[in-house]
Amino acid sequence: MSKDKYHPIPARDPVSGGDLYISELANEDSGITIRGKFEVPRYARLDPEQQRFLETFLRCRGMLNSVERELKMSYPTVRARLDSLLESLDLTPMREETGRKDKNGDKKRKVLDQLEKGEITAEEAKSKLGVLK
Repeated sequence: MSKDKYHPIPARDPVSGGDLYISELANEDSGITIRGKFEVPRYARLDPEQQRFLETFLRCRGMLNSVERELKMSYPTVRARLDSLLESLDLTPMREETGRKDKNGDKKRKVLDQLEKGEITAEEAKSKLGVLK
């Protein structure tokens, strides 16, 4: 059976909204059928927008600036989407260096958030970020 004949796995029961499980797997070529209670893969539970973001992130090899260009989003929006994706997958981001706190990270994030909200201009953001290096 070709892949285009498959339906996407629904994330929730359309009647009750409850969790679903996979009860049967089959292969038409060999005629085998396996029955049981199988967990729906966590990536199948993502909504279409999250799936698109994940695919773009992977195609861009995790480079957020490439994701920005591909999806035509600002850095803070891409970062927020990535954080949301991690949360949906029940994953905790790794620390870049254990024991070392990025003192300027919060300040940089604040400047980027201000830029995103239109509170400062791109030139003002560039100036502020240049001081934080």
